[in-house]
Amino acid sequence: MNLEQAFDTRQNALNAWRLILATTVIVGHSFILTGHPWIGAHYLADGGVDGFFAVSGFLITASWLRHPHLRDYSAARVLRILPGYYVCLVVTAFVIAPIGVAIQGGAALKLLLSTAPVEYVAMNSAVVLLKADVGGTPQGVPYPGSWDSSLWTLAFELACYAVVAAIGMAGLAHRRWVSPVILAVAVVGEALSPPVAPDQPWAGQFAAVTARFAVMFAAGALLYQWRDKIPARWWLVAVSAAVVTLGGTLLPHYRLLGGIPLAYAIIASGALLRHKRLRLRTDLSYGVYIYAFPIQQLLVISWPGRPNPVVHAIVATIATLPVAALSWFLVEKPAMSLKSRLLSKWATAEAVDLMVDEPTDELPEPA
Repeated sequence: MNLEQAFDTRQNALNAWRLILATTVIVGHSFILTGHPWIGAHYLADGGVDGFFAVSGFLITASWLRHPHLRDYSAARVLRILPGYYVCLVVTAFVIAPIGVAIQGGAALKLLLSTAPVEYVAMNSAVVLLKADVGGTPQGVPYPGSWDSSLWTLAFELACYAVVAAIGMAGLAHRRWVSPVILAVAVVGEALSPPVAPDQPWAGQFAAVTARFAVMFAAGALLYQWRDKIPARWWLVAVSAAVVTLGGTLLPHYRLLGGIPLAYAIIASGALLRHKRLRLRTDLSYGVYIYAFPIQQLLVISWPGRPNPVVHAIVATIATLPVAALSWFLVEKPAMSLKSRLLSKWATAEAVDLMVDEPTDELPEPA
């Protein structure tokens, strides 16, 4: 059985996988935010985000190939990402940050009435994380000055969406050589990039993370474009997981060896897992991803003493899920419903236009 035969758009476990990946990011961040440096935390957080990009590459490529219309594609992508993002900015600036200040005995009302919350929202409104703090907070934590450092990856996600659209508009979306070429270029780019470090020049960091996300998104896109040639087998999933582990052990950039294997392990297993309990219709992964970091910071602030990172991760996951559910039901799902209504309206309008413009061979009735 190949991947095309195994993957059912309605019966797969990719939403469950995305929730697992978001939780993996929480675990990785817990070690960093609680001040417990561990090299494995880096791989957990990075691996979770990389998995997201691989799944996006697979699904977004599929979306364009099924419905290659720029307006519809753009509306779908924007309405999936931006509403939840903007609400998260507002909640972080006007709710979470003041609560954190209040817990520490600071002047929460003063912060709330200052320009800092508005500045945080305004400066990050272009989906580029230009301001991580709200009025200098959080302070007195192992990772100060940042309320939601998970958000920086979203700019690269949107950039990948734009590249797919550009390839599609150029008439190259159906050309199977495109994704392997992009993947090869990205792998070379990452191989030439030193590991990202805080003291590294900005241009070097940007080039490195661009190559990183290009590798993973292109890996997912390649799996979709070649799905009829790629077998879907559990033993290959196991081998892929082993290769990812080997890459993390031997290389500074595990993706050089494990990029495609990670993408395959997630997507193939997501296609092969058909249990109804894993077919999640409620996709909380985005809400978990964007809200976990500020909630984790709040927990560090309110925790008596220095929290154990594993316990912190468990509590953070439990605390984040209800917030993610609110984001889904109150913001993300209504936005997606709006998307469906817009696409339906546009399709109806186009059908009417075709009927009006369609030439006819019938002669006009005589006067």
